[in-house]
Amino acid sequence: MRIIAGKYRGHQLVAFKADHIRPTTDRVKETLFNKFQFQISDSKVADLFCGTGNLGIESLSRGAEFCTFVEKNPKSLAITRQNLEKLKVPESSYKIITMDVIAYLKSFKGEPFDIIFADPPFTEKMAHDVMLAASESAAFGLQTCLAIESQAKERMEERYGALVCYSKKDYGDKFLSLFCHESAIEENV
Repeated sequence: MRIIAGKYRGHQLVAFKADHIRPTTDRVKETLFNKFQFQISDSKVADLFCGTGNLGIESLSRGAEFCTFVEKNPKSLAITRQNLEKLKVPESSYKIITMDVIAYLKSFKGEPFDIIFADPPFTEKMAHDVMLAASESAAFGLQTCLAIESQAKERMEERYGALVCYSKKDYGDKFLSLFCHESAIEENV
């Protein structure tokens, strides 16, 4: 696993042994960041179910202003911290929240994020529940874009309240779906 572009480009993330983590592949990550290439600079990002911190660190590498990493698994959080330390990411550019993602979304108070990445554990089918929570969360604003990975056979709607899926790509065993507020659909298509 490596950082693809930006100031940490080419740096390898720490090797790990954890059965509960299946990091986003470089192929999916490249597609994802190509979609967000004009939105990432100076953005506020949330990396939900951060696992290794892969997506959040890639965002910071590409110019995101700040990233909030959210994860409840202690092993995953340890890997995220190791990666941030290894790359010497300034502590002023991120925070780590040890919390269940759905509880975090439901209790969120503050300014909405610009970009939200959600990669729920592959061992659980919870993308639908994450989207339900996101659709009612203050974390999602009129200009927020959300990227979520889901298993090919799990439930995912095209719309959650005012959140509309504007792009969906099939990667065989999983889908990458991009959502935005219905008022911003023209900008993102």
